Amino acid sequence: MYRTTTRLIGAVGLLALTGTLAACGSSSQAAPLGKSSGSASAHPEWKKYTFTIGDNGGDGSQALAKITGAFDDAPYKVKFARFTYGPPLVQAAASGDIDLGAVGDVPPITGAAKEYGFKIVAVNRSLTPSQSNENIIVPKGSKLKTLADLKGKKLAVPQGSSAHGLALNALKSVGLSPKDVHLVFLDPAAGATAFNTGKVDAWSIWNPQSAIAVKNGARILAKGLPPIDQTSSYYIASEKSLDDTTKRAALTDVLQRLAREFAYAIQHEDKYAQALSEEEGIPLADAKASLKAFETRVTPIGKPDIAAEQKLADAFLEAGQITKKVDVPSITDNLLPAGYDSSKLTFD
Repeated sequence: MYRTTTRLIGAVGLLALTGTLAACGSSSQAAPLGKSSGSASAHPEWKKYTFTIGDNGGDGSQALAKITGAFDDAPYKVKFARFTYGPPLVQAAASGDIDLGAVGDVPPITGAAKEYGFKIVAVNRSLTPSQSNENIIVPKGSKLKTLADLKGKKLAVPQGSSAHGLALNALKSVGLSPKDVHLVFLDPAAGATAFNTGKVDAWSIWNPQSAIAVKNGARILAKGLPPIDQTSSYYIASEKSLDDTTKRAALTDVLQRLAREFAYAIQHEDKYAQALSEEEGIPLADAKASLKAFETRVTPIGKPDIAAEQKLADAFLEAGQITKKVDVPSITDNLLPAGYDSSKLTFD
């Protein structure tokens, strides 16, 4: 475990690789959700596995696993690896350092353009699709009023992230290309510093960073909503895990347990806010303020999802942000059964 941690930190920018959760239970505060389809007695062949779940920026998954006991009866073990944003998570999945993780709409595209070995296996659909999870924002007092005003200005964006896709499509919507602005590629932490110190004119970023900035006086220039942005994100998995029939079945169980813990959290928002506050390192009030943007339902990938991703991939190629055409159907591999919808799950 510690050797893996060191290698990941050096290779893909992992912030932390956190504790393993065993099948016997993970926390005294756990409120078990009930057994999943893969109980220890039903699948003894899964005991040899330890699955690493990629936590994208502190999405609450690890804290919720402890709160809900989602993996308490699992015949395998799980551990969580935290990343600052999506692109390094995709790279880690491709190398087999993680088995499963959630990312925005762009990282699968930029990862596929680099021929990484992973597949999109499920969709996270926003429960409030009228509320944006990411925005292009400008500082308090900025004279920029419209997207067109970004021409010639410095726009901070995490490269290869969903916020990169928002920036690209937002500029295109007003007839601008990346060449018409100064895209400053910064990871979220560096972007926050540049934005707060006036080194950039605008910032394309997700919540809670966007919500916190707006709370402190920033203004939204463009919301991350259709038609310029998706409100869905995607689960990706390592091809190494997917290609092994037995491991694939166990990984499906991992995904369903993750979906179940988030479904529970949506129905118990105080627990969800607690998890986000803990993992993001933000005040509980800020976690509650951005909670709705985090609430999603997990479903299989559908044709409209593939079409949306393909359109985005083609836009990235056209704008010169990637150099290789991406065929989205070829990187899609549903893990969930048809009709699965985590929002239909109920709890005692």
